[in-house]
Amino acid sequence: MAQATDAARTVILTVDDDPGVSRAIARDLRRRYGGGYRIVRAESGESALEALRELKLRGDLVAVILADYRMPQMNGIEFLEQALGVYPGARRVLLTAYADTNAAIDAINVVDLDHYLLKPWDPPEEKLYPVLDDLLTAWRASDYRPVPATKVVGHRWSAPSSRVREFLARNQVPYRWYSSDEPEGQRLLAAAGADGRRLPLVVAPDGTALIEPETPELAAHVGLATTPAAAFYDLVVIGGGPAGLGAAVYGASEGLRTVLVERSATGGQAGQSSRIENYLGFPDGVSGAQLTDRARRQAGRFGAEILTAREVTGLEVNGPARVVRFSDGSAVAAHSVILATGVSYRQLGAPGCEDLTGRGVYYGSSLTEASSCEGQDVYVVGGANSAGQAAVYLARGAKSVTLLVRGESLTASMSYYLIQQIEESPNITVRPRTVVGAAHGAEHLEALTLRDAVSGAAEEVDAQWMFVFIGAAPLTDWLAETVLRDEHGFILAGPDLTPDGRPPAGWELDRPPYHLETSIPGVFVAGDARAQSAKRVASAVGEGAMAVMLVHRYLEQS
Repeated sequence: MAQATDAARTVILTVDDDPGVSRAIARDLRRRYGGGYRIVRAESGESALEALRELKLRGDLVAVILADYRMPQMNGIEFLEQALGVYPGARRVLLTAYADTNAAIDAINVVDLDHYLLKPWDPPEEKLYPVLDDLLTAWRASDYRPVPATKVVGHRWSAPSSRVREFLARNQVPYRWYSSDEPEGQRLLAAAGADGRRLPLVVAPDGTALIEPETPELAAHVGLATTPAAAFYDLVVIGGGPAGLGAAVYGASEGLRTVLVERSATGGQAGQSSRIENYLGFPDGVSGAQLTDRARRQAGRFGAEILTAREVTGLEVNGPARVVRFSDGSAVAAHSVILATGVSYRQLGAPGCEDLTGRGVYYGSSLTEASSCEGQDVYVVGGANSAGQAAVYLARGAKSVTLLVRGESLTASMSYYLIQQIEESPNITVRPRTVVGAAHGAEHLEALTLRDAVSGAAEEVDAQWMFVFIGAAPLTDWLAETVLRDEHGFILAGPDLTPDGRPPAGWELDRPPYHLETSIPGVFVAGDARAQSAKRVASAVGEGAMAVMLVHRYLEQS
């Protein structure tokens, strides 16, 4: 007897409008195949189709479908024809009386029928089981395997579809992408009852269909933690970049009840880097995604909680507690807080860029789009390390990469090793003193207007892909009324708070702020969000570790 590859998720479905016959064939099927397959029965074509759609959304496999020919409203051939659109790989069997054999033979051409069985099928050991054994063996050989992943159906040039794919990729959530134009994508849309006008459709591993999901809803359905397990902690880390992950690792490993809160995906800007080659201990380099994944697993192993898709909107002082408020109105409190919110890439203000974001214009190194650039002409905007790393990575498959730099050269803002790699890459061109004047396109990016930053001279070039890495805007606007910041929004800490030797306004302790401590005692800052920080992965990780050391000092004296 053929055995299923996944007994819990592989189905043999039977449909017959006669309850007695339906129960009888289900009984015979369970007796022979119940140990390796799940037997599902229905008593009408409509109910059977509904069951198939539910199975499809859950990611279950259907190996064989047995349908009675004579059923009211929808006969067996009509049912199998529709079932073919949901599970094209399932083997199809028609149950028929002797008088209907001509109809069964005709069905071989209509629905690609695999077999027809005459009723009654007694004894099943002679008339039913040998047929099913052969069909199951053939089905297994056809390599129809379950896909234990989230399914995403969307449009190639849909910004919401791009955001969902990027969120899943950066959070290491396995998923399968289906275009809404391809047959499997259309089958999933039909199974979910979606008309395709609102995309993306996300089918979670449990079969839940989400149409245009918001990030918190998506995170909750794909297995990411979004709710804190406790109301009070020793340490709340806000931000999941290198500084935040470093703080979570050191905090949890040293016995602090630690929770890390990230609004999108752990890794920050570093997590989007295609290759980090100057990080200590990785002589051959490491991708941002790999480094992030290792750090996240390391923090989890030490017991740190990691919450994803939670946006922090407020920080309050309530006696010895520091209260962190979320956008949904909930809150979590702790003895101490480390602000590791990082920075974001500044948006291009040129006409057309906003409308085409996610449709050819991308901020950061989009993990999901890089593979689509193979053989294409690509533009990268920026002159710092992140832009250089993206240019070198994209050049491996792209026809050409043009690096647009506002300054005179790369030497003022990019590491020497990257400049060397760019100079040695024959398909990378650096255009200094160049800015983007406008982006053009209807459904997606089609052209760019480039301007000379000095003379203002303009030219239009064909372009389908542009990746932007400009500036560093600190993600600290929500802290405007809470901690002291500089004129650019970066958080002041330690000596920067006491340039004249006097403590900042409102400081109530006898001691001055610790090195990474903000204007609120017990609230520390680490990484790129700190004023005058080095903006490097290694220094961010180091500051995360140092902040935890200072948290211990603060807790000991509180």
